[in-house]
Amino acid sequence: MSTKRQSPEPFQYHPFEDLKQIMTRKGVRICEKAAPSPEKTVSEEECFRAAMRDVFEIEEFRKLPPPPKKALPVRKNGQTEDETPGILEDIVLGKKPLDLCVTQEYVEWVNHDVKGDIIRKLREGRLSVQDCLDLHGFTLEGAETEVDEFLRESLKKRRRCVKIIHGRGLRSPKGPVLKEALIKWLSSRHRRNVVAFVTARQCDGGLGALYVLLR
Repeated sequence: MSTKRQSPEPFQYHPFEDLKQIMTRKGVRICEKAAPSPEKTVSEEECFRAAMRDVFEIEEFRKLPPPPKKALPVRKNGQTEDETPGILEDIVLGKKPLDLCVTQEYVEWVNHDVKGDIIRKLREGRLSVQDCLDLHGFTLEGAETEVDEFLRESLKKRRRCVKIIHGRGLRSPKGPVLKEALIKWLSSRHRRNVVAFVTARQCDGGLGALYVLLR
């Protein structure tokens, strides 16, 4: 037989229930809770002054001489960086020729067994160009065949200095693909027959052509 569970009796002892009435009857004053005083805001300047209160100036530092003015770096051609804007303006206006050697597209290669200043002579155009190959309009595969045949024929006819026009690849979305391939062919597969090659002078095609010196 199930029995109904009785709930516990509520707690009946409340010793402080009449405390407020008793204190009022005896004249005991009840203090009200004081409202919190607003916090005083401190400015950044006051914080800085408080942090620097114990810091003193070192008088000796006032007598230190100023650091010497650094000289502007001088380039190989004797020009400073301050002169660069004027030089660029002269080049744009055609008053001064562009030195191709300082451009990122400039190419220069010499076979490791070559001695002397032959590359300088080739760069300055002091060797007569005896034949020329223009690769404009060729695919990469077609250009490779043309270069092989051109160099074979040049060696057969004992032509020492030739020019190969490769273009700059400015209209190609992949960049100067033909130029990079030509450099690879000349410095690897045709290495034994090539003394040196260098970017041609401005009047001979500039950054879009190479002087090639054959053995």
